[in-house]
Amino acid sequence: MSFNLTPRKCRLMALPLLVGTAWPAAAADISGADTAWLLTATALVLFMTIPGLSLFYGGLVRVRNVLSVLMQCFALTALMSLVWFVAGYTIAFGSAGVEQGPWIGDFGNLFLAQIAMDGVNGSIPDTLFVMFQMTFAIITPALIVGAFAERMRFSAMLIFSTAWLLLVYAPVCHWVWGGGWLGAMGVQDFAGGTVVHITAAVAALVAALMMGPRRGFGSVAMPPHNLTLTVTGAGMLWVGWFGFNAGSAVAADQSAAMAMLVTHLSAACGSLAWMAMEWIRHGKPSVLGIVTGMVAGLGTITPASGSVGPAAAVVIGLSAGIVCYFATITLKNKLKIDDSLDVFPVHGVGGMLGMMMAGVFCSPSLGLFSGNGFSDGISTIGGQLVVQATGVVATFVYTAVASWVLFKIVDLLVGLRVDDEEETIGLDLVLHDERGYDL
Repeated sequence: MSFNLTPRKCRLMALPLLVGTAWPAAAADISGADTAWLLTATALVLFMTIPGLSLFYGGLVRVRNVLSVLMQCFALTALMSLVWFVAGYTIAFGSAGVEQGPWIGDFGNLFLAQIAMDGVNGSIPDTLFVMFQMTFAIITPALIVGAFAERMRFSAMLIFSTAWLLLVYAPVCHWVWGGGWLGAMGVQDFAGGTVVHITAAVAALVAALMMGPRRGFGSVAMPPHNLTLTVTGAGMLWVGWFGFNAGSAVAADQSAAMAMLVTHLSAACGSLAWMAMEWIRHGKPSVLGIVTGMVAGLGTITPASGSVGPAAAVVIGLSAGIVCYFATITLKNKLKIDDSLDVFPVHGVGGMLGMMMAGVFCSPSLGLFSGNGFSDGISTIGGQLVVQATGVVATFVYTAVASWVLFKIVDLLVGLRVDDEEETIGLDLVLHDERGYDL
């Protein structure tokens, strides 16, 4: 069985960039249905960061650090929006009518200079495409927060995130979606396996390694202070992810509908698989486990959501729950790396797994598990897997090196980590002079 869906490997913006022509700026070209759906999807993706990710992360830290996490997510939402306006968008997507290079976009859209109210991008307004992509640029640095939670200086976080968006996220976004070399190669990354999840997770891993563990890690219990907040945030993430994946079709069409279906199935299967692993190994399923499995299922289906069908989504979700579960155990219990809120084992491992499984299940010749075809010029699973692996490795290596350099520079400028006494008191009081609860 195959699905007659139109793959959007580089988003609609990439087409005029590749052919060097501008979209006609006529109101008649705008689809009301596509525009309405993308407006909704954009709001859903922003909803994922605030309040979704904020509450999910906020509930997982200890009580003395809850406000610091909420503050980081909220501040990043504001700051990354401005950075995207100034230079992030043009680095990622350049400007219409200009042939783009393989590495970064041209700088014709600094300060969104060419984005006018009557501009059209495919079937939606230019302004809407900019805003939709902005929400991705917001949530990606916010994901990294989970790795250095409870110990990073607020000023260091702001400086690093600004530089990281411009030097890591935006260039990788261009590689895949903006007319760059990975998109031209035919990589299948519908909604951000490389661009969002691998970049954020690798930066998180580098942060955890460079900053070292929290005081008492491995010897003192550090349970979540409020799982009710975490479950609330998780529910928001599940719903918001429909905008993340189905919105990446950039249209209200059958591709968006299939992406929504497979996203939901993978989330459900990831939840159940992680829950089952805990039940088998520990005798009881946990609330933290089932919501973490959901995030693993969502992150893993993200790159494949535009190229696989429902049966494949079930396999991907079940695989995500199992593989990411063992990755989390390995990272913390065996390697003793304090990625505080499991960003790398969930988002990184899930993103890489999803990228590779997209290369398999996009094949139109797998019967019940068939997807909607290979990339242009690729005719075999093996050929697509080589392309997918190239995207994964290139993103991993570039992000790791660039993030390490940026963390080193920020450490020299302002210092990355609070001192031991400040960490013991908690970041809420030390950095913000406030308490999360006054009961």
